[in-house]
Amino acid sequence: AMQTLFPQIKPYARHDLAVDGPHVLYVDESGSPDGLPVVFIHGGPGSGCDANSRCYFDPSKYRIITFDQRGCGRSTPHASLENNTTWDLVADMERIRSYLGIEKWVLFGGSWGSTLALAYAQSHPERVHGLILRGIFLARPQEIEWFYQAGASRLFPDYWEDYLAPIPEDERHDLLTAYYKRLTGNDQIAQMHCAKAWSTWEGRTATLRPNAQVVERFCEAQRALSIARIECHYFTHNAFLEPNQLIRDMPKIAHLPGVIVHGRYDVICPLDNAWALHQAWPDSELQIIREAGHSATEPGITDALVRATEEMARRLLNLQPDEA
Repeated sequence: AMQTLFPQIKPYARHDLAVDGPHVLYVDESGSPDGLPVVFIHGGPGSGCDANSRCYFDPSKYRIITFDQRGCGRSTPHASLENNTTWDLVADMERIRSYLGIEKWVLFGGSWGSTLALAYAQSHPERVHGLILRGIFLARPQEIEWFYQAGASRLFPDYWEDYLAPIPEDERHDLLTAYYKRLTGNDQIAQMHCAKAWSTWEGRTATLRPNAQVVERFCEAQRALSIARIECHYFTHNAFLEPNQLIRDMPKIAHLPGVIVHGRYDVICPLDNAWALHQAWPDSELQIIREAGHSATEPGITDALVRATEEMARRLLNLQPDEA
């Protein structure tokens, strides 16, 4: 039978963690206080967590940490780009880990969450039990180009029209720069118009079958603003990574157990990203989900992720009875 999400649960603890000014991070804990620690690393960058974020894990086995990255969700200030880089977020995860008194944790992340999980693990391999990654994004220039300039446009020319609409013809040769100018500019109406167009493009292409709820989640005004501003900021700077850095540095974490879950028809992050990661990580397990695109909400992807968290718990709790 297909696995589905665990029932929604309330956090047993919430924290507001002040990091570098002006940022204050929202962090919460749910499940079992003495369970296997897992951190849910959300996507975007800029999307934030929601009530479903904690539902991929058996709450009787896991101590579930969810947090909103700088500038999004319930972290403040909203949509702020100040001191907001990949390495700031890696440092934030370390702050959260030590603040919560966690020795090692499992990393669980999809899309941008997979990027950040890899960057964190390569910086702090001794703090990671294992990784469960979905919809792999390595933030290489060709991946950013594919989705925001030319590539995915050929599969969704109808939706692409709406993504192009806010940008004048003479600026369309470099859409990232054109969007960045407006998303960081002073004209708030233009900013919101661009944020909606940017986020709608992502929401519409995230699933194999059209899913109105996914599109709606992306288009909600406040979330659209943080997604568009923060994504555009990161992608304009190649996610603050050196060329091919995440693949280059895989030897640092090759010994860690990993599961890679990727939809066969993922248009946002094509499957060759996951393939490249798997080749660089021989002991990882790659699961290609036949009837799925990019979103974790797709039934085949949800099923694989829940199975992966169950398997990871079995593996780790058996090895370390003192932590069970």
